[in-house]
Amino acid sequence: MSNGHAEYRINKGINRQLEFKGLKGQYLAYLAGGLVILLLLASTAYLLGLSPWTILVIVLLLGSGLFAIVFHLNAKYGRHGMMKAIAHRQLPKGVVCRSIKTFVKLNGLNNAV
Repeated sequence: MSNGHAEYRINKGINRQLEFKGLKGQYLAYLAGGLVILLLLASTAYLLGLSPWTILVIVLLLGSGLFAIVFHLNAKYGRHGMMKAIAHRQLPKGVVCRSIKTFVKLNGLNNAV
């Protein structure tokens, strides 16, 4: 700003995927949601009168399982791979057509049959 012109910094991270400690995209949301559920579970168990040591062991086991599953899914599928795998499972194995009328109507050859 010494010569009267404004200087602007350019954010080079626009449109890049969100990543934290190796987790990418939606897996961060899965991990955050799982941790919130664990927090609610621990507070509910405490209000029900369970021993804090029991709660600690349960939360540590479930939390380590959550981390293992989320990091495994992240490594296996990547950013969009799980969506693609789910969409691929929803595709039909094949299309059955027992009549030629369908194809005749597509071609506009209604007078031929």
